[in-house]
Amino acid sequence: MSAEKTPCSDVLSEVWLFLDSECDPGRRETLRQHLDECSPCLAQYGLYEQLKVLLARKCGGDQAPDEFRERVRASIRETVIQHRGGHVEVVSTSAPVEGQRDD
Repeated sequence: MSAEKTPCSDVLSEVWLFLDSECDPGRRETLRQHLDECSPCLAQYGLYEQLKVLLARKCGGDQAPDEFRERVRASIRETVIQHRGGHVEVVSTSAPVEGQRDD
């Protein structure tokens, strides 16, 4: 796939996932290839990468506590369920979450 087939807006909206290695291998390769071929996106990626290094250095690179991260994930799932309804599969844990809209 070439840079022209992946919109820059899609790449830049996912660049933090790429930086944190939080996207699946196929998507990571697509993003990497786009960054290799698209100078403006590569420059923007470089800024994000430098910002991430700076934040890690200044903030100690600490991660949020597991309990806090789970509360945030639960809040995101609830928001998705309220706005879309239906089934939401949780990738980071072993159990899927089901929900219905209360319309």
